[in-house]
Amino acid sequence: MKTLAKERFQGKDFLSLQDFTQDELLYLIEVGRTLKEERRAGIPHPHLQGKTLGMIFTKSSTRTRVSFEVGMFQLGGHALFLSNRDIQLGRGETVADTARTLSRMVDGIMIRTYSHEEVLELAAYSSAPVINGLTDLHHPCQVLGDLMTIQEHKGRLAGLKLTYIGDGNNMAHSLLYAAKMGMQVVIASPSGYKPKAEVVASARTDAAAYGGAITIMDDPLAAAAEADVLYTDVWASMGQEEETEKRRRDFAGYQINRETLKIARRDCIVLHCLPAHREEEITAEVMDGPHSLVFEEAENRLHIEKAIMALIM
Repeated sequence: MKTLAKERFQGKDFLSLQDFTQDELLYLIEVGRTLKEERRAGIPHPHLQGKTLGMIFTKSSTRTRVSFEVGMFQLGGHALFLSNRDIQLGRGETVADTARTLSRMVDGIMIRTYSHEEVLELAAYSSAPVINGLTDLHHPCQVLGDLMTIQEHKGRLAGLKLTYIGDGNNMAHSLLYAAKMGMQVVIASPSGYKPKAEVVASARTDAAAYGGAITIMDDPLAAAAEADVLYTDVWASMGQEEETEKRRRDFAGYQINRETLKIARRDCIVLHCLPAHREEEITAEVMDGPHSLVFEEAENRLHIEKAIMALIM
């Protein structure tokens, strides 16, 4: 079992990739890869023996719930699933009071919710570390798992071009901070769906210190040219179901398909955070094809989240 260098991480919240240096993120990826290797070799790693994670969900999930719950079990700890129907947060108790109460009983809190401000408030009042499982602004655990997947298959992160085609949403926002790994991150979104200007500006400042670059553009094919990594997400996320038909019209052409692959590098890899709407943002041919690492990427959520929990809890 790997001995972890926890000193820089212990008790620290994991709310955004912006909060960590390049070296810290690389170490998290290294630990994730080690835990993955240990699991496959049958080597136990009970780093969180006797510890408990409280998991607050106001947005439903497949990958987030299963990866954190299984991850805590494999680390020797226990996870509590807390939907907003199960706790008083859904009946009017304040976020601050929920944080004060839970953090006296659990060793860490993971929250998957809509408002990023809610996560910031939870972290401000919790004496236990808080992990952002997803908000409408950021999806940092997903992107750290994505970076682990890219490094596994490309052998590096620095110098690679990652092109994201689609909605300038929480996925795009967190991917922008991947530029701090020395990557060129290109976001192609239609007018009206670009990433928030303040997030782009912040990520550019972050990337500049590490030799990364960020480009925001309209043309998805131009964005895909010579890309090492192609990435996409659904056109209408959870909570946007009423906009589905309008978004289908607005995102026409913003699809990863055979033509997109022809423009990217011959050895490019294709990623998707899932769930996917096949034949909308990505064709089944590409998603099930030889360039796709979508399901290995999904598995890596388990390993990278174990690394996060083992280090900060």
